[in-house]
Amino acid sequence: MTQRCYVSTPIYYVNGAPHIGHAYTSIAADAMARFKRLDGYDVFFLTGTDEHGQKVEKAAADAGVDPQTFTDRVSADFRAMSDAMGVSYDDWIRTTEERHKISCTELWKRIEANGDIYLGEYEGWYAIRDEAFYDESELTLRPDGTRVAPSGAPVEWVKEPSYFFRLSAWQDRLLQLYEDNPDFIAPSSRRNEVMSFVKGGLLDLSVSRTTFNWGIPVPDAPGHVMYVWLDALNNYLTGCGFPDENAARWHLWPADVHFVGKDIIRFHAVYWPAFVMAAGLPPPRRVTSNGWWLMDGEKMSKSLGNVVEPRQLAAIFGLDQIRYFLLREKPFGADGSLSHAAIISRINVDLANDLGNLAQRTLSLVARNCGGMLPPRGPATGDDSALLGAADALLGLVRTHIDRQTFHDGLEDIWKTIRLANGYIDRQAPWALNKTDKARMGAVLRVLIDTVRVVATLLQPFMPASMERMLDQLGVPPGPRGFATLANPLADGEMLPLPQGVFPRYVEPAA
Repeated sequence: MTQRCYVSTPIYYVNGAPHIGHAYTSIAADAMARFKRLDGYDVFFLTGTDEHGQKVEKAAADAGVDPQTFTDRVSADFRAMSDAMGVSYDDWIRTTEERHKISCTELWKRIEANGDIYLGEYEGWYAIRDEAFYDESELTLRPDGTRVAPSGAPVEWVKEPSYFFRLSAWQDRLLQLYEDNPDFIAPSSRRNEVMSFVKGGLLDLSVSRTTFNWGIPVPDAPGHVMYVWLDALNNYLTGCGFPDENAARWHLWPADVHFVGKDIIRFHAVYWPAFVMAAGLPPPRRVTSNGWWLMDGEKMSKSLGNVVEPRQLAAIFGLDQIRYFLLREKPFGADGSLSHAAIISRINVDLANDLGNLAQRTLSLVARNCGGMLPPRGPATGDDSALLGAADALLGLVRTHIDRQTFHDGLEDIWKTIRLANGYIDRQAPWALNKTDKARMGAVLRVLIDTVRVVATLLQPFMPASMERMLDQLGVPPGPRGFATLANPLADGEMLPLPQGVFPRYVEPAA
């Protein structure tokens, strides 16, 4: 039976334009989805846009258009960004779609039927920017007397009729979920943060609003629209066809990994599993959160004018180069600094020098000294076996890192083998062997080609277009190049195409 894997990004809120943070989360989720496909899994990769709520209603009014027109435009821009960054999603969901409204209505009814929703009155601090309610203890009082949320968003005192979700009743069950599934939240720092929040006591959650209209109506409750986070989080069920249990994708629930930013971990690791379990459904298997990118050490903000547009970055440095940089430069769950100097260093040192030069030297020697034909393997020396053994071990190592979302460590393991291969070619000196032992020269070049083949195959999820070109030059047959194909040796004597550099060095344009 084919193993399955359901991966999602958060759905991106359409009150503003896409930026590098959105692209980063999507590229990470894409790398996992691509890896699992190459590893033989039945993969479903969901992404899209979150289009309801007071913040969107206000942004549309500020833009002088109706909310649907506004969300149509911004959602299309997010989709164009995802496409431009090579994100291989299987479904693009929008919360204004009819299928999602049907799904949310059914989720609400199931939770209500189980006794976890009741009508009351909400009175408390609310941040429009975060679409979130906060307890007084979470707020900071500024010198001017205003209160702000932990995110820095201003809050206002709100009093209105509201339906509530009995979140308080789920405290012990959530803690049990975390205890029974220690990998449910990643990284461990976020897990500790969430568990501390839940242990501190959960208050019932307001899940409807009456002061604006741009949302999904609460069933049988005129004037109420669903709290935007209840609506948004349910996209993960909508994508599987909920509530139609005969839907083609329903068997994929529960999701294997929700990729989210660290600022929305509470919504995904506390509210979402409680909502799902209250509806009688199993919770997702894992919520993994990424850190933020800082620009030259400073947090990006529109006011500072340092927000990075990912498509412009890809246009300057190359798409695969940016994908590699984002997943290599820092641990996925940590914050990191993005700078042109750091990007150029990764391109010129890791890609052009380490990998690109290794492949180019090897293939040029085959073209020049072997008539362009793939040489056969010879009797393995200890040096040969050490390098081939490292290459053979890579798939298992990288699998583990993909499952843990430790992408930078997986890439480091691949680069350890690349560095081993560069040391091997320098020691073996096939250019010198060409004069003294052509058979041994051919055997050395074959060891190198077989090693680079493994490396290029495993790097496909990170740099798909570049690795396609590299695999073409290595004589790997076209078509599916999944990990299982590594068990099939390349054919001796195969004529290889003329080598062409895959990763040119980046040179700053003249001023």
